[in-house]
Amino acid sequence: MNIHEYQGKELLKAYGVAVLDGHIAWTPDEAVEAAKKLPGPIYVVKSQIHAGGRGAGKFKDAPEGKGGVRLAKSLEEVREAAAAMIGHTLITKQTGPLGRLVRRVYVESGCDIKRELYLSLLIDRSVSEVVIIASVEGGMEIEEVAEHHPEKILRAPVDPASGISSFHARKLAFGLGLEGKQIATFGKFVDAMYKAFVALDCATIEINPLVVTGAGEIIALDAKVAFDDNALYRHEAIEALRDEGEEDPKELEATKHSLNYVALDGSIGCMVNGAGLAMATMDIIKLYGAEPANFLDVGGGATKERVTAAFKIILSDPHVEGILVNIFGGIMRCDVIAEGVIAAAREVSLSVPLVVRLEGTNVQLGKDIMAKSGLPIISADNLADAAEKIVKAVKEAA
Repeated sequence: MNIHEYQGKELLKAYGVAVLDGHIAWTPDEAVEAAKKLPGPIYVVKSQIHAGGRGAGKFKDAPEGKGGVRLAKSLEEVREAAAAMIGHTLITKQTGPLGRLVRRVYVESGCDIKRELYLSLLIDRSVSEVVIIASVEGGMEIEEVAEHHPEKILRAPVDPASGISSFHARKLAFGLGLEGKQIATFGKFVDAMYKAFVALDCATIEINPLVVTGAGEIIALDAKVAFDDNALYRHEAIEALRDEGEEDPKELEATKHSLNYVALDGSIGCMVNGAGLAMATMDIIKLYGAEPANFLDVGGGATKERVTAAFKIILSDPHVEGILVNIFGGIMRCDVIAEGVIAAAREVSLSVPLVVRLEGTNVQLGKDIMAKSGLPIISADNLADAAEKIVKAVKEAA
């Protein structure tokens, strides 16, 4: 789960991470009132959306104008910046061409920036450790830095058994070229970030840029915080920060039915049980010349109602031209899946080709149920056969 910058900063501040003073605003008038609470005379007005690259982004109705992060030198400029953002659609590298509607802005104090650095914490699943990543290339997209200047990426893995120690921060501080009191300040900053990461069950915390001020302070100028969805039951206050307006409606609907769904750009809708099998299904669709429209894992204990909900979500995507159902019935019975597929197809008045591949518990019963349904369901014997049939059926229906 993602949250907004201002929400992330509020959480990190509670753990001792240094951030600038700022206030949220939903209207230009509120933005001015927010600025009045700050010392000035320099303010920064920031669009609040769940996407990076806001400063370099463009608004859909003003593609040649300024981006989603603007410097203001007066209260009137704060009002103008807020008015240009709130209610307008911002397009960045991470939003895609449709962009995201800006509903609120964050008005923050200006800062005397001497250097811009990069700092993040994430989980390295290959070694089952939290890794601290830092770079002197603050303000840049870390993916570009890693591709073109990998030598500028610093890493400090933290063993979860022993936790963070002072040497982790010192190693990074020296690599970043910090000096004198900056090293100790940086150490406190990293320690606070790590404590927040563990306590809040974070998936990532990214500070880009992390700035060194003219006075030698270390401050988080931005904050991108994401959480492990599986741990949200332990954090009701964090779950309450969820902004459903920033989420894909299909993905949001899927969570209500305990479905794991991710929208993609292709035309073949997929319904599979098991994440690994779902990935294999998407791969083989690509192998046969088409693109998957989604990742959808219905889980091991899907009911007829959940399968029906999954169908509705898949078909709510206007780009879907065909559906491939690939189920291995271990815990899940193939006859239950077949009944769910039939019920869903009838309820949504299915109008695109449907290929179903079943294997496992009660597989023959499931196939018999589909064969007697009277619906134009195409049965497949194996995964390759299923992929070939759905790609062919979509081409013929076009």
